[in-house]
Amino acid sequence: MELETEAWTDMTEVETDLALLPVGSTEQHGPHAPLGTDTLDAEVVAEHGAERHDDPVVVAPAVPVGVAEEHRAFSGTLWTSESTFRSYVRDIVRSLASHGWDHVVLVNGHGGNIDALREVAGTITRHDEAFAVPFTWFNAVGDHSADMGHGGPLETSLLQHTNPETVHEDRLDEAADGGSDGWGEWQSGVNLAFDSDEFTQNGVVGDPREGSAERGEMLLDLATESLVALLDEIADRPVGPRE
Repeated sequence: MELETEAWTDMTEVETDLALLPVGSTEQHGPHAPLGTDTLDAEVVAEHGAERHDDPVVVAPAVPVGVAEEHRAFSGTLWTSESTFRSYVRDIVRSLASHGWDHVVLVNGHGGNIDALREVAGTITRHDEAFAVPFTWFNAVGDHSADMGHGGPLETSLLQHTNPETVHEDRLDEAADGGSDGWGEWQSGVNLAFDSDEFTQNGVVGDPREGSAERGEMLLDLATESLVALLDEIADRPVGPRE
């Protein structure tokens, strides 16, 4: 059940303690994909996970701005500090828990959010009246995960399947030509690059031409299956501050 489309009087009748909080970003994804790619992808995975689960699942509105300063050189990118981001996510989870939806999966669509989400989920579970765990969809799609870049084949495929009108198909060659093969500039196991414009001309990592709507359908199914399994696993986890 999506909070944005329900009346509060209907939500009082929902018997569940499971909730999903989609977390994305507003940042460049090359010349072919929208700034809201990460948010759109997180939302659709959360929605399908809730629909497929046997028990009711509350879906909160998405967090559309995340930890994305690494893309600051590209117009339209928005970002917040990790501390602000963690505090905001924690407050939302506390709000959900106050209504009894205290087992929360943070459905993430942006790589830059991963560390902060793991940290805040630990803080919530240790100190608040809730259990929270992060779930990053592109890390939960089996062997496909190895192809994750940025604006590359995975993100492009999922958009082509779920939000095809947002993809500029006529710019895929441009996206591939100005992109890079890998993330960062590495020496001695250290990434010397802090911002993405240091190693990619147009923000793309990977070849989006290797994506397709058919692959996107497969990715959505795999991510949804993984999310449903995670919801099943956390359903009986204890809630409350850990002593």
